[in-house]
Amino acid sequence: MRLQSVGTLEYAHPSFVDYFLASVRLIHGLTAILPGLLLLMFLQDLPAGGGAFSAFLMFFGVLSIVIFQSVGIYSEEVFSTLLRFRIMLLAWAAAFSLLIFMHQGMGLFSYLDAEHLAFWFVTSAVLFGAERLAMLALFRRLMARGMYLQNAVILGGTENGQRVAEYLQHNRDIRTGVLGFIDDRLERLPSELCNLPLLGNTRDLERMIREEKVTQVLVALPWFADSRIGQVINELRKLPVNVLLVPDMVAFRHANKRITEVAGLPTLIASDLPLRGWSPLFKRLEDLVLSSIALLAAAPVMLLIALAIKLDSRGPVFFKQKRYGYNNRLIEVFKFRSMYHEKSDANADRQTTRHDDRITRVGRFIRKTSLDELPQLINVFLGSMSMVGPRPHATATKAAGVLFEDAVAEYSARHRVKPGITGWAQINGYRGETDTLEKIEKRVEYDLDYIERWSVWFDLYILFRTVPALLFNKDVY
Repeated sequence: MRLQSVGTLEYAHPSFVDYFLASVRLIHGLTAILPGLLLLMFLQDLPAGGGAFSAFLMFFGVLSIVIFQSVGIYSEEVFSTLLRFRIMLLAWAAAFSLLIFMHQGMGLFSYLDAEHLAFWFVTSAVLFGAERLAMLALFRRLMARGMYLQNAVILGGTENGQRVAEYLQHNRDIRTGVLGFIDDRLERLPSELCNLPLLGNTRDLERMIREEKVTQVLVALPWFADSRIGQVINELRKLPVNVLLVPDMVAFRHANKRITEVAGLPTLIASDLPLRGWSPLFKRLEDLVLSSIALLAAAPVMLLIALAIKLDSRGPVFFKQKRYGYNNRLIEVFKFRSMYHEKSDANADRQTTRHDDRITRVGRFIRKTSLDELPQLINVFLGSMSMVGPRPHATATKAAGVLFEDAVAEYSARHRVKPGITGWAQINGYRGETDTLEKIEKRVEYDLDYIERWSVWFDLYILFRTVPALLFNKDVY
């Protein structure tokens, strides 16, 4: 097997793009008002100390950013190798024309004369150009060190795949760095194609994605391999990775009709990260705030439950179980112990049923009311779980005697986000024993629907509906 070593990439996290663009917007806003600040410092005849002018500068900085946004200054091309001087000059002229209108048409800031305005316009325009050159120099320096926004591999050492590699090498920019090729025909291909290494087969690709060494897969299989393309996409959709189909007519049968570009090359998005941009930060803040409030509010109840468990049966208060979390990683989930200690089932080889003799008296009550789940607030606070998400299942959990991952092909796709204490499937009645394949299939269906529809408001709606869903659910033992 040919497998080259691949280093991790500092800038591959999707949120970096949003943080970077937020910084660029801030710099542009400051650049738009910097000459005005200089005038504020040196002009002697500003009325009332220049307070009104200072407020106007803040307003004008925000207004300039809004105009820049509307004309596409912060589109994906900001990461290209284009100078973009023309569009930047047009955007700045549009913003500055509003200042001219307020000065000439509305008679505001009469203490600024034509020379001041010309100085303002030219100085900011030069600074905008210098900032773009500095940005491009930064991009070139990062690329020279092998740092890109996305670590990409080309799936398929085909003629089409080699053409894609040559195109990307010729039109290289910071958006995508191609590490090499992935192909299952290792014994029939050379160790290097288009000066890029053959990194391994699809099993090696899954490992690299799990290890977060690859964040983007460019599928370049031949157009006639329709079934193979479908199989590959279905497998990659279960992993936290961006999957792009390179141009080919067969791609339109599998993509979800959204298009993006890689170094100017149109690609169809087959699957992408469920939480992008600022979403992971917002969801984490949501989890921290809600779990902190819930832990404080539930502390007296949790103490009473712990005391009742101790008085009811021998053994620890908490039960810790290995379950699948984000990216199929094993996490340790906390629960109040509801079974006799000597009969505990760490791997959930046997699901609980009605009148299960392993459950204690206190355990029957806390399971029925879901109070046994309260310690998972600690998991949320520590970051291994979320308040809302697909429920984490134990490693050996089965539906009708079949492991969940074997029962539903898309099961692993649930793990593209953190598991939750409650979820979209649970409030729709799919909670408790999964004695039929249909039950786990519906759970997965709702979980994947939640991932696609996620928003903070959707989370709050699910949390709001959780309590009545618990009260009226009859399938929990």
